[in-house]
Amino acid sequence: MVAAVFRVTAGGEAHLASGTIEHGPTSLLRDVTLDDVLAGRGPGLAEVAASEGEHVPTDARPAPPVGSQEVWAAGVTYRRSRDARVEEAIEATPYDRVYVAERPELFCKSAGSRVRGPDEPVAVRADSTWDVPEPELTLVLDARARIVGYTIGNDVSSRSIEGENTLYLPQAKTYDGSCAIGPAIVPVGEVEPPFTIRMTIERDSVVVYDDDTTTSEMRRSFEELAGYLGRALTFPVGAFLMTGTGIVPDPPFTLDAGDIVRIAIEDLGTLRNEVERLEPRA
Repeated sequence: MVAAVFRVTAGGEAHLASGTIEHGPTSLLRDVTLDDVLAGRGPGLAEVAASEGEHVPTDARPAPPVGSQEVWAAGVTYRRSRDARVEEAIEATPYDRVYVAERPELFCKSAGSRVRGPDEPVAVRADSTWDVPEPELTLVLDARARIVGYTIGNDVSSRSIEGENTLYLPQAKTYDGSCAIGPAIVPVGEVEPPFTIRMTIERDSVVVYDDDTTTSEMRRSFEELAGYLGRALTFPVGAFLMTGTGIVPDPPFTLDAGDIVRIAIEDLGTLRNEVERLEPRA
């Protein structure tokens, strides 16, 4: 069994819970928060994953395993991702350069409060014409930018907006419903990379996309990405870092409202989200 730390909503409040990837959350932990754990003010992740508390109520619902942390992301860390960006872009040079450059591409994906969890909806923008999920192994970093855990992330992206101009990256990547994380955090001592990542997309009860990759195909190491993120930024309560995608649906595929995206990583579980369309606000 793989010990893990979950976050659940029970009685109108979110709490951490310990359990296993195979059986889900089993013990509710009311006296510890993820902020405290990653800040070094409480027990470590492995200790929390092994803790026993009261039974998780039957009416508890899964919540994103994120507290006040920022979520950052790395781009173009797989050759397939570079090729996809070259396909979509009016000017391909920046993506070729960042793939081979010493410095990785890093960008802020989401505030913790905006992250969607298991079985919560992710969104595509109504002003975008080409949208894809991006399944990514996600690193959990403590306040010293050390890798202390792993989870699954979905970096939903507008390829049409980013393809128009690389400076539109924030609009293509950062909006309500563009980031999902879950179902749990697995401490580093529980599993060993590389990780196999598989994504399926279901539409009208039919699987319309199914592909897999492995983190062994990444050009950069986890430690390199975390090291660059922590060079000139402080994270008092830790951070999450998506490590890029090696699975990109070929054009003309685009997400539709009602699609079901499942991202499975061996020993980390499965992150499931339904797609909704995000209409512009007046």
